[in-house]
Amino acid sequence: MKLYLSSFRVGDRSAELAEMCSGIRIGLIPNAMDDVAPEPRAVSNDKAIKELVDLGIDVEVLDLRDYFGDQARLEAILANLGGVWVRGGNTFVLRQAMKLSGFDGLLAERVGTDFFYGGYSAGICVLAPSLVGLGQVDDPQAMPYADSEVTWEGLGLLDYLILPHYKSDHRESATIDKEVEFCTRKGIPFRTLRDGEVLVLELPGDSASSRP
Repeated sequence: MKLYLSSFRVGDRSAELAEMCSGIRIGLIPNAMDDVAPEPRAVSNDKAIKELVDLGIDVEVLDLRDYFGDQARLEAILANLGGVWVRGGNTFVLRQAMKLSGFDGLLAERVGTDFFYGGYSAGICVLAPSLVGLGQVDDPQAMPYADSEVTWEGLGLLDYLILPHYKSDHRESATIDKEVEFCTRKGIPFRTLRDGEVLVLELPGDSASSRP
């Protein structure tokens, strides 16, 4: 599995992103914003789509809410996609959507394949083994779905937590400093990313390929 992990939006390696997505269709997962009011959510999602389209990437919206309780239908959709782009927002809301739709299990099955996973902010934080360490930046109690519950377990595709927006011109940067202190104190493996920075990784079939 190929990973393009950006701190904020497409980051400073956009040409490489376009190359990684050349010839495939990408599903943009917008669900980290599901706890936001409809109008600003729509505006922000439109911007996220435009950023990819402007790079020449073939993209469609993949709203996980449409597949809650219907993993088989989501699996059929993913079979026709070469990858996903997972935008930022609330990591805990995103994780709930991934669990309720069965996306988490379907993604795990694609480790070791040519499937592409890209995203930023919450979209990369969720790859950690655990979301403990993010509770000061994102509200764990944000529950926009009927069957919502706090899920602290991450996807586990990486063996460390990525903390984006570090020392950046971003409204969450000061809180990220607190998360760095928390993770250091608790012995939680992590890696910081400044806005603009991107990690490009490839996961083998049995384990994560990157260390902090």
